[in-house]
Amino acid sequence: MKKIILLKKKEGETPLEALENFRLKHKAYKNVPITYAGRLDPLVSGLLLLLAGDARMQKEKYLGLSKEYAFRVLFGFATDTHDILGKVIKNTKGLDIYDKVYLEKKIKDNLKFFTGKFKQKYPMYSSKTFAGKPLFSYARAGKKVGDREHLVSVKSLKFFGIKKISAPKFLQNIERRIAKVRGDFRQTEILKIWRQEVEKRTPDNFFVADFYIKCGSGTYVRGIADSLGKRVGIPALAFSIKRTKIGNWGQVE
Repeated sequence: MKKIILLKKKEGETPLEALENFRLKHKAYKNVPITYAGRLDPLVSGLLLLLAGDARMQKEKYLGLSKEYAFRVLFGFATDTHDILGKVIKNTKGLDIYDKVYLEKKIKDNLKFFTGKFKQKYPMYSSKTFAGKPLFSYARAGKKVGDREHLVSVKSLKFFGIKKISAPKFLQNIERRIAKVRGDFRQTEILKIWRQEVEKRTPDNFFVADFYIKCGSGTYVRGIADSLGKRVGIPALAFSIKRTKIGNWGQVE
């Protein structure tokens, strides 16, 4: 029985669901206490580190490991969760194809602000606690909290270019991926909002940009996407995120 397990979390699963699915497949761990070191949002896929037995006592050590992610940023929208599983709070009219060169230049010009050490706000829809309660509980209640910044470290952030997605494919993608998520994440309301946004979109195209980030523990990639949009001057969010490396672990056996 391994005490340190590298798991590939599926898109749509919560970390707890991924852990329980692992138990179902591996009966030897049925009664073994297990925790995970470093959670992933439901729509984030990729590596999840499980600690079994007395390895749980070293959780803080594993929480502090560096991380790497491949992620895609959607430009033209901002949501209250900084990803597609949130309510649209800001949008802009469709970018036509002639704006692509301008957007690429703006992205390249602003990457320097997201490397090194800098302060990042905790997303309100996150499990980070404030006064004993997770921030998402305040967000759902419509309450604001005080200072929620923390220092993060980004070793590198690479930009690979922009792709265009048609409206029908975009909506199919959103519907398919949100349908994977179970539990109460406002899915019905959020899907309704996305359908409305797509219907009124003119022109009916969407731009997404591909990135790869190497960062320290505690960095919120969806927060990077939101902040990049603010720097560029166009609302943005994390369209997809995949964790590809934790410390020296980079693949699932």
